Amino acid sequence: MSRRNRILLPLVFLVFALYIVYLTFNIAEYKVEVCMEFQGVRACRTASGATREDALSTAKNNACAQLTSGMTNTMRCSAQEPVSVEWLD
Repeated sequence: MSRRNRILLPLVFLVFALYIVYLTFNIAEYKVEVCMEFQGVRACRTASGATREDALSTAKNNACAQLTSGMTNTMRCSAQEPVSVEWLD
């Protein structure tokens, strides 16, 4: 490996690593708390996402995962409208 490549390779790796860190910390522009109710039981979860739809979907799925077991019930729960939605800063 040439001297130039020994210097350039770590520099490229560092730039790539910094880019990944930047994306990781700046992806969550929207944050929401969603409460779901299924078969008389309620659960609330907070989630973040790059879009409002991503954040809302993730929070709904997380709340439904707490309330249900099995794919069928999870899908039924997720298809319902949330009991409450609160957008956070």
